[in-house]
Amino acid sequence: MPNGLDEQDAAADRDPQPGVTPGPGPLMAIGGAEDKLGKRTVLASFVEHAGGEHARIAVVPTASSLGPEVVEVYDALFRKLGAADVIAARPETREEANDPGLVARLDTVTGIFMTGGNQLKLSAVISGTAFGDAIKAAHERGVVVAGTSAGASIQSSHMVAFGPGGQTPKQRMTQVAAGLGLVDSCVIDQHFGQRNRYGRLLMIVAQSPSLLGIGVDEDTAAVITHTGGEDLLTVEGRGAVTIFDGRAIVSNAHEARKTAPLLASGVVMHVLPEGSVFDLTERRLVRQQAEVDPSEAEELAVAGRDLRRLARDIAAGDVSPTQLRRRRARQHPEGERA
Repeated sequence: MPNGLDEQDAAADRDPQPGVTPGPGPLMAIGGAEDKLGKRTVLASFVEHAGGEHARIAVVPTASSLGPEVVEVYDALFRKLGAADVIAARPETREEANDPGLVARLDTVTGIFMTGGNQLKLSAVISGTAFGDAIKAAHERGVVVAGTSAGASIQSSHMVAFGPGGQTPKQRMTQVAAGLGLVDSCVIDQHFGQRNRYGRLLMIVAQSPSLLGIGVDEDTAAVITHTGGEDLLTVEGRGAVTIFDGRAIVSNAHEARKTAPLLASGVVMHVLPEGSVFDLTERRLVRQQAEVDPSEAEELAVAGRDLRRLARDIAAGDVSPTQLRRRRARQHPEGERA
């Protein structure tokens, strides 16, 4: 006879958690400084992806230098946005990141949120540990994994460790560390436009052209979903996501000395505002029909009718201007008085 724990595990395998769908879950790389007071667009999207009223979220504040208050802030925010439960999972050492009790906290969550802070600390503590493996396993079973700032950078296979801003890529401008590898063959940078991090992301692409450089602005999320064998990136929030594709690059990164500016010719750049969809597998923009705000639909319809009438009036070349004004006055009496 199986023991009670085995029975519970089997039941968990048969009955997926509310808010979790079979297959890899969405990833949300947030560029930092997400809105916590206004519309909270990005955070609300995360809670929705995590199951809304069924959401059980684990906050991982390992990168942060703050104490329990960082968890308290996100606890209040996520509950305000409708989440059912919020727990803390904070390994501070690699020993703690291998503790079965701490790792088990991720077993029943529907969302994992990694806070900002020092991404090199986050990588040093959890990459290659049981806790890091548990995050990847949660993603594979359908849990949404999100991170802001440092928590965004660690999701990629390669991670920006540190380095200054600036527009020009220069040798030794930054260093790269291992990320969790939730997104393959890329490197994610954050606070991108606000801290002018174009140069350091270009430096990485110049040195490793096989990597796709992804820069995420503040209060903006690159939402990555795995659909039909393709990884699609959708942009949410008020900023943009910038992508550098260096497959055809010509560079002198292999021979440039010290901090010399790097040659980076032939890089394809994509600047993607909210609503844009990009195929990470094929490295191309996915063109979609623009969505119209329902509140603007009627205004657009009225404007279209007016344009059609105007076209007919112009086509009636034998009609005098006075007759046109009288006709329009009959069609729009209130508008003429205004």
